Amino acid sequence: MTQEFDVVVAGAGMVGAALATGLGQNGFRVALVDRETAPDVASGSAPDIRVSALSAGSERYLRSLGAWPEMAAMGITPYRRLAVWDQTSHPLGALLPRRLGEVVFDAADLGASHLGHIVENRITQRALWQSAAQQPSVTLLSGNGVTAVEQGSEQAVVVLEDNTRLACQLVIAADGATSRLRDMAGIGVSRDQYGQQALVASVRYRGPVEDITWQAFHPSGPRAFLPLHSAGPSHPGESWASLVWYDAPATLARLKALDAPSFLAEVQRAFPADLPALTHVDARASFPIARQHARDYARGRIVLVGDAAHTINPLAGQGVNLGFQDAQCLQAIIREARRAGEDLAVPQRLAAYEQQRRPANRRMMLAMDLFYHLFSNRIPPLHLLRNLGLGAARALPFARNQVARYAMGIEEDLPPLIRQLAARIPGASHL
Repeated sequence: MTQEFDVVVAGAGMVGAALATGLGQNGFRVALVDRETAPDVASGSAPDIRVSALSAGSERYLRSLGAWPEMAAMGITPYRRLAVWDQTSHPLGALLPRRLGEVVFDAADLGASHLGHIVENRITQRALWQSAAQQPSVTLLSGNGVTAVEQGSEQAVVVLEDNTRLACQLVIAADGATSRLRDMAGIGVSRDQYGQQALVASVRYRGPVEDITWQAFHPSGPRAFLPLHSAGPSHPGESWASLVWYDAPATLARLKALDAPSFLAEVQRAFPADLPALTHVDARASFPIARQHARDYARGRIVLVGDAAHTINPLAGQGVNLGFQDAQCLQAIIREARRAGEDLAVPQRLAAYEQQRRPANRRMMLAMDLFYHLFSNRIPPLHLLRNLGLGAARALPFARNQVARYAMGIEEDLPPLIRQLAARIPGASHL
């Protein structure tokens, strides 16, 4: 038997579930398909190892979808300040004390209460699943993956693992960086693998929940602190945080093999003195990082969003924010096609989606790569240059606030100087 829908969303992660919810609010008949089931968020449990820094723009979007109150009930952590500095040990570093070259983005300078929120991915995803389920025109099909897509002149048919057939006008691939739907559409990618990997750890520390997230840049890569929620009455006076350590795969393999006390001692030594005293590590894992961009965002009746279309260096946790921007843009495009009485997969509409989103995604990819290439080295002139640059950013609040407003999703364009520098990094031309 074939079920009829307007849109099938393949992949019910954060971006796919958000887009299905938004389309449901607009009255579209949507099937939201995922091989997994809704993530569990047990009260008082240790945080999930996967977290994101949600921008103010993403917060507005999630509020419009009705997901934010449920997220707040499960646990979100606002951060009001973001600090960045160069931690490279080099004789030239003595010319510029760290604090002179440190840049602190402060919500108070922007007249805002916060810059963003650190949120576990499972919390955002679960809240969005609940929001999607509340839409009468959205059908959740979990525990069932896509095995094929049959494209025709008037519709596409999505075939699931249990042989269920879903007919629709448009198939949205929101199934991640290794998207099977993208492969089914025959869309290739450009990909650059970084030499580093990222180790992520959920830890407890002594002290209250902090309102600052920071990144200290080392030649081997940044080391970052992302505050989470209080550890609760079972661990009085302690809080949870997520730590990120970029380094060579061999170094991270050694760290993962350490027992918990040795690991905590190693982190405490290697991270800046700003790191609070750690008391416990719950989970740790490492993963490769890569920059990847689909050569097309749409082909036939299949269109890509989120990580299926692009992945970026996760330096500033901007990946999911870009995905949410994709979702908002595509939702508006689909809505306009419906108003005009057009097929939802009309090529001109899908081309307009790509024309809007590809440049914006590319700008953020290049900006993250600019930081990567500028800071991940020991070359003395670059060491001095980046410290001078950070010092200038500290002294020029207008430029600093422009960057902050861009990262918060308030403004769409990077400052011109950063755009010019980013365009000159290796591999920029083929993005």
